[in-house]
Amino acid sequence: MNNKKIELMHILLVEDNEGDIILTKEAFEECKVKIQISIAKNGQEALDFLFKRGQFSMSKKPDLILLDINIPIFNGHEVLKQIKSDSILKKIPVIMLTTSSSQKDIDEAYENYCNSYIKKPLEISEFLTTILKIEEFWLQLTTLSN
Repeated sequence: MNNKKIELMHILLVEDNEGDIILTKEAFEECKVKIQISIAKNGQEALDFLFKRGQFSMSKKPDLILLDINIPIFNGHEVLKQIKSDSILKKIPVIMLTTSSSQKDIDEAYENYCNSYIKKPLEISEFLTTILKIEEFWLQLTTLSN
């Protein structure tokens, strides 16, 4: 079981599609682990949140990051590079959760040390199942860094 099982798990969802945000939140409501979800709708917000800048100066470090590639201002690859180049943030698992099935995107994500690359299913039921599997593996089975 996870080393933080008593605490509320914190996920940063970096996503600009309102429908995907709602679906992701609904899916995590079905999870066994109690989860707090913070939302960043573009790459700048994600970086400000993670580096505690501006309105996010009091933000809590997430236990897990779900990062879309196709987001405004800074794309997911640019955000991932900054996360993985920081000595503290690089310990946070980053899952690229995206519609892109481009081999170029997949290769670039892994070259920049993403922890997992998951293509978003188009069917709602499959999307919900995918989120539950992410929760089961990353928040129940895996021991995360503090």
